[in-house]
Amino acid sequence: MSNIIDLKSAAMMTVVTMRLGRQMLAIPASALREILDPLPVTRVPTADRSVWGVINVRGAVVPVAELRFAFGIAEESRTEASKMLVVEVDLAGEPLVVAVAADAVLEVSELDRAAMEPLPPKGSSWPQSFVQGVFRTRKGLLLLPHLSNIFAAQASAAGVAVA
Repeated sequence: MSNIIDLKSAAMMTVVTMRLGRQMLAIPASALREILDPLPVTRVPTADRSVWGVINVRGAVVPVAELRFAFGIAEESRTEASKMLVVEVDLAGEPLVVAVAADAVLEVSELDRAAMEPLPPKGSSWPQSFVQGVFRTRKGLLLLPHLSNIFAAQASAAGVAVA
C-alpha cells in the first residue's frame, strides 16, 4: 500500500530537510521510508548520470538518484554526514521506491502550506516542473522538489518508457 498523499489537501506538512551542496531541500515525511547511512553502490553500466547506481536495502534492489543533477548542484565528496533517503513516489500511477543521496539530513520540520511560494518564472536555473514551491526560513530558502516530475524526466532521459 502506498503512503503517498496529496500535499495540496493538507494545511501543514511534515518534511525532512536535507542539504545538497549549499541548497536545502524539503522531502515530505509521507514519502520517506527510511534514512540510511551510505551503502555500497553498484554502478549500472550505461545508466544515465542522474542514476548513481543501485543499493541493496534488506534484499530489495533500489536505484539511487542524484538530485544534484536535476538542480545543477556541484558534486561533493561523501562525508560522515552523508545519508541516503529512501522515498516512495508516484510515477505514472505506480509507486516507485528510490534512494536519494544527501550531503546531510538536517531536521524534521512542520511547514505551513500557505507559506509556500511558487518558484519565480525568471531568475532561477531550476526547471519549473521540478519545484513544487519554495519556503523562506530563518536558515534560508527551502526548496520543495517535485520528486515525481524529476524521476519521470530522469527515466525519460535514460530511455525508460513512463506511461
